[in-house]
Amino acid sequence: MKFEIKNLNIWFGAIRALKDISIDIHANEILSVIGPSNSGKTTFLRMLNRLNDLNSNFKMTGRVMFGAQDIREIDAELLRKKTGMVFALPLPLPLSIFDNVAYGIKMHGVKNKKKQAVIVEHALKQAYLWEEVKDRLNESAFKLSGGQQQRLCIARSLAVEPEVILFDEPCSGLDPISTAKVEDAMLKLKADYTIVLVTNNVKQAARVGDRTAFFLSGELIEVDKTEKIFTAPRDKRTDDYVRGRFG
Repeated sequence: MKFEIKNLNIWFGAIRALKDISIDIHANEILSVIGPSNSGKTTFLRMLNRLNDLNSNFKMTGRVMFGAQDIREIDAELLRKKTGMVFALPLPLPLSIFDNVAYGIKMHGVKNKKKQAVIVEHALKQAYLWEEVKDRLNESAFKLSGGQQQRLCIARSLAVEPEVILFDEPCSGLDPISTAKVEDAMLKLKADYTIVLVTNNVKQAARVGDRTAFFLSGELIEVDKTEKIFTAPRDKRTDDYVRGRFG
């Protein structure tokens, strides 16, 4: 088990964003998280690496265990190293392709150039970007296409050797070909990582998720194997959502 979440409640000021959530996240799975806007999906994702803590109005009750530790007892920077995050819009740094990927490992003390090069190459290969950029590593990352920039951000997360990768609608601004490349990368990465994918694209959730969790108005309505969520969900609200009757 990678995460154990019991009776989780989150508030931002007077607004209760998540209501009594209990869910386990298994090692080496892709957990797809679906639901309409304002259902709590991104709040749930940001809770896993304590990004919500940056909001001064944030309050949380319940228990969230990462391995054997409560996440509130783990140093936030260490937790974020172990739980890399890829956002909806690719956010490359104003640096070269190489230095974008090497940025995190340099921050964590890897100064040896040869070691940096080995790590950068491995991360770019894992993100299925190496063949496209291996001859232009010194070029600005801003010269890459949107889909390439998103895979560059995936490589940057992978370089610091996380255990978990959190994806927050990573394909929302991408064309179908770029989306397929990101999804292919996810499917191969789950052999070595645990992946939590928040997506508004229910077809994407169905394509890549081992299990799918459906959130609605801050509640976890149900979580099950993806095939079951999309063919025989227990709750009518889930069925209505995946069939496009609302959302």
